[in-house]
Amino acid sequence: MEKILKFLPKNIADLISKIPPNQKEELEEIRIRIDRPIEITMKGAPRFLSYIIRQEDAFHLMNKISQFSIYTLEEELKRGYITVSGGHRIGLAGKVILEEGKVKAIRDISSFNIRIAKEKIGIGEKITPFIFNGSWMHTMIVGPPQTGKTTLLRDIARIISTGNHEKGIQAYKVGIVDERSEIAGCVNGIPQMSFGHRLDVLDACPKAEGMMMMIRSMSPDVLVVDEIGRREDAVAIQEAVHAGIKLVMTTHGASLGEVRNRPSLMNIIDQKIFQRYIILNRSQGPGTITHILDSTGKELSQKVRVT
Repeated sequence: MEKILKFLPKNIADLISKIPPNQKEELEEIRIRIDRPIEITMKGAPRFLSYIIRQEDAFHLMNKISQFSIYTLEEELKRGYITVSGGHRIGLAGKVILEEGKVKAIRDISSFNIRIAKEKIGIGEKITPFIFNGSWMHTMIVGPPQTGKTTLLRDIARIISTGNHEKGIQAYKVGIVDERSEIAGCVNGIPQMSFGHRLDVLDACPKAEGMMMMIRSMSPDVLVVDEIGRREDAVAIQEAVHAGIKLVMTTHGASLGEVRNRPSLMNIIDQKIFQRYIILNRSQGPGTITHILDSTGKELSQKVRVT
């Protein structure tokens, strides 16, 4: 949290600092919009602070994020977000500049969405017996937005790359393809989150292309990827499986049936490539596992709270 406060204008940082420590731990987002009050999200619920954002606040924030050189963020501005120290992601909205029908940059930025990265060490331990049986199983984590998919995925990557000698689990080579810089939270290519020694990251790399690059260059035992869903992702998944690599991935959806209805993923589901499905929601807060299913959709366990 201290790393986020350093980016904010002092008057905004002072307001956030006044939030009681126990509530500050529940902070998920800080939304800053010119001519509108500050919006914070806690436990999925919005709350507004009594301060109207001014143009100079946005200008100050953008300068701090870019270290006073916005041109160094050209690629990030094409994607619409910036990852900062600590793995926190700042989404941006404003005037979109197009070139030959493609997004070239965002200018006149008027909205910022600071998504606070949550590193929760150990939350994957409870599900390890369901996804490891002498080797790691192909696992898909399914849930709507802000249900803790990436947080759980990150800790599973930590467990796999660390191993557990007491439980007879060796440390495996993990390759993370982190298209949105959310899993490892890399800054200048260096992961900001906690992992084991046997981990390599392709940061800000498209998933499908990155999976193939990782297979060719780093020979991972396990590939970890966030938010699959495009047709090219499905092709890369099949290539990785044929190469003997285990997969741990997330995708958006409220249920396995909803995921299967997506044309790009239907064949993956029907081929039973994934051996385990971890279904999340927010019924008891982010990280609530409602179901653990096998490749056929059969229930193995339910209502496991990992956070």
